[in-house]
Amino acid sequence: MDGVRRSLLLLALLCPAVAGCRYNFVPLIPGQIEPELPARVTGAALTRDGERLVLRAQVDGPITPGFLSVAWFNGTQAIGTDSVYLDAAQRAATFELRAPDKGAYRAVLSFGGSVLRQVELYEVRP
Repeated sequence: MDGVRRSLLLLALLCPAVAGCRYNFVPLIPGQIEPELPARVTGAALTRDGERLVLRAQVDGPITPGFLSVAWFNGTQAIGTDSVYLDAAQRAATFELRAPDKGAYRAVLSFGGSVLRQVELYEVRP
């Protein structure tokens, strides 16, 4: 009986050492993660064409059909809003606003309720 106790005691003392040699993570190489990137505005540009401001924007990434909206500002004053419906086939939008005077213009683009980009055209100091 004394030999059995010694064997059990020796086994109990060696268990932590043997368990320390095992891998702790299964699987050893995790699977590849595919990130879901949100829609983003690329190539946005705000320019002046005579008495009009022209905003061109391209939306890239996975999008659900919806409205790309723009809010126009001159300094801190809101001067207009507009929107264009976009889907997977139509990803580019062009907005125009009549603005005969020079100013510190900003256009804030949003899609699906999230603000994506602000573009600026400073013709005078803000």
